[in-house]
Amino acid sequence: MRHRKYTFKIGRNPGHRNATMANLACSLFEYGQIKTTVPKAKELRRFADKMITLGKKGTLHARRRALSKLRQRDIVNILFDEIAPEYADREGGYSRIMRLGQRRGDGAEICLIELVEESDGVDEGEVAEEEDVETEEESVEAEGEEESETAVEEESEEENK
Repeated sequence: MRHRKYTFKIGRNPGHRNATMANLACSLFEYGQIKTTVPKAKELRRFADKMITLGKKGTLHARRRALSKLRQRDIVNILFDEIAPEYADREGGYSRIMRLGQRRGDGAEICLIELVEESDGVDEGEVAEEEDVETEEESVEAEGEEESETAVEEESEEENK
């Protein structure tokens, strides 16, 4: 019985599935985002998050474990030296899946999976608050300009009479 066995089989035998996940993860780490089908992206998210967690550990043992899964030394170096330090303060959730629609040929649901950037988090809320403050200041200045324009118009009308 297969009760409570959590894995996406994605229509492949275990060796092919492992090779597919390794290749997808290498492409994700190299390019930052890739387009694939939703089931593959969901499984890739689990796999890539585990690899980034290994990268955050930074030990020789973790590097060898990542190399045994990814099988590409240059991608493992990118993962450990560039990608993992960006997520040092983050507790998981290193990737995002955005659905794009259906593929034309077979109707499979396509999505974009990308690595989350550190600036995507709380900083957006702070930027939005700053923009609101600026717009309030601009609106006060605009009201002051309107009042001065109406005062000038009233003075010119009085002079014409």
